[in-house]
Amino acid sequence: MQVSPSIDLSAIIKHYLFLTTQSEEVKKLRLFSDGNTGMVFSFKHPLISHFNGSDIPVELPDSFLYGQLDAYQDLYCKGETSLMIVVFHPHGLSQLLGVPSQELKDQRIKTEDLFGIKGAELYEKLSDSTAITSKITLAEDFFRKMIAGRQHTDQSLILASLNFITQNKGLMPVSKLVDFTGYHERKLERAFIANIGLSPKKFSTIVKLHVFLKQLRDKSVQENFTAIGYEAGYYDQPHLIREFKKHTGLTPRQYSNIADPLAINFLSY
Repeated sequence: MQVSPSIDLSAIIKHYLFLTTQSEEVKKLRLFSDGNTGMVFSFKHPLISHFNGSDIPVELPDSFLYGQLDAYQDLYCKGETSLMIVVFHPHGLSQLLGVPSQELKDQRIKTEDLFGIKGAELYEKLSDSTAITSKITLAEDFFRKMIAGRQHTDQSLILASLNFITQNKGLMPVSKLVDFTGYHERKLERAFIANIGLSPKKFSTIVKLHVFLKQLRDKSVQENFTAIGYEAGYYDQPHLIREFKKHTGLTPRQYSNIADPLAINFLSY
């Protein structure tokens, strides 16, 4: 289930995801970048980051934040897993924490390590609450207290650039963004790295990929992958498969054969 945030937090939070999965066997979960960052609260059985040489699971914290992903990541679960994920806008986590985004890239940071006892208390309150609306209220009260009185940096350049890239479906050279903003490429690069954690070019490739994914999800599986890919800006099938596999670890057909993804960029199989 996807739920929108309150209006006063919508500049930082994109949406909330509530996901559940249950399996007696170990199940693989694959996460790949959608250009956003997030905070995960895991209830019931914990997520597993990997297994060591003796097949002993290494568990993730009950609550953690993750920055931009440079590559897809595999997690695992067993039994009943219930997740609440706060999905931030590309620049949202940096604004919330007041930390440059490049310092969070490819990081999973325990919530308690960042927020101390308040982070632990938030998890306990969320865990004790059964209603989705109550969980959102608790989380939003926490975020409001965090940002109260904090002076945020001007995001007008970043917001205009993100909107421009999205409107162009990622199909644009950086030179076009330079013309649009009037800023030098080096300044844009620094601004993106500091506020988002990705370069403009890398962010554009992620937008382009997700345009294809949305088209793939909306069309019949019988439709030609190459035709859908060409519509999304991939000039031939080898180009599509190469780029798709680099970001997701799967081919387009393997992705489309996953019957019930948890989210467009979070797969269970």
